[in-house]
Amino acid sequence: MLNLSSDERRTLRARAHSLHPVVSISQSGLSESVVREINANLASHGLIKIRVYDDDRQAREQYLTSLCERLDAAPVQHIGKLLVIWRPQPDDQAQGARHRFVRRAEPRRSKRSFQGGSDR
Repeated sequence: MLNLSSDERRTLRARAHSLHPVVSISQSGLSESVVREINANLASHGLIKIRVYDDDRQAREQYLTSLCERLDAAPVQHIGKLLVIWRPQPDDQAQGARHRFVRRAEPRRSKRSFQGGSDR
C-alpha cells in the first residue's frame, strides 16, 4: 500500500471532487471481476472513485484497505459510500515522477458581465 502525505492527499481529494464513480461494489462484495475492473481503471486513470452499495461502514473500510493492499494503491478518501483511491500510472513509475499529479492552479479570471444596452 502506498502512503501519501497530507498535502498529496489534499491535492488528490480536490482532483477527485469532480469525478464520477467508475466501478461499483454491490452486495456480492469484492469479487475477482470487480478487482480486475478497478485495476484496469487505475491503470488508465490513476485516480478513481468507487461506489459501495453496503450500509456497513466497517465493510467499506475493509474494502478500501483490501483494494489498496492488493493493487498497490493509496487510499485518498472514504466519504459516505464513496471510496477514492490513487495509484501512479505506469509512465509515472518509469520516469520516477511520483509527484506528477500535482498541478498548479490557474489564476481565476473575472467574469465579465454584460453591460446592457440596445443593439441599434
